[in-house]
Amino acid sequence: MPQATFYVLQSNSQRARLEFACKLIEKVYNSGQFGYVLTDSDTQSQLIDDLLWTFRAGSFIPHQQYLGEQPALENIFLIGSMPAPQAWQTLVINLSHQIPQNFQQAARILEILDNSEATKEPGRQRWIQYKQAGFALTKHDLDKAVD
Repeated sequence: MPQATFYVLQSNSQRARLEFACKLIEKVYNSGQFGYVLTDSDTQSQLIDDLLWTFRAGSFIPHQQYLGEQPALENIFLIGSMPAPQAWQTLVINLSHQIPQNFQQAARILEILDNSEATKEPGRQRWIQYKQAGFALTKHDLDKAVD
């Protein structure tokens, strides 16, 4: 059964949301998995790309921005605002306000929401869509702000 996990931060900070995304990406990478980080825009993609290089000293997560061309390497995280290429649809980390295109192909979707209504309301709509599609749903309210 496919899974959708929602992480709801106490903070309203966009920076805290992106830093949490980096920590989650690192955790997924350290477990031997790779996936696609879906963003709202090329600007947001660039922010997460830059932050993955600097968020933790000594951390290395193979990644690149996805601009529509098949990447040379397979075992990397792709970051982009375009729909994920097929080989990267299994695990999606969603930072966008939209449900991932072809979300039914995913085995696991990780949603990261901050505590603003601008982020939480579209997240509620995605929760409903995932539930209707038969996903197992989990929600984690993170007690401490990730600042």
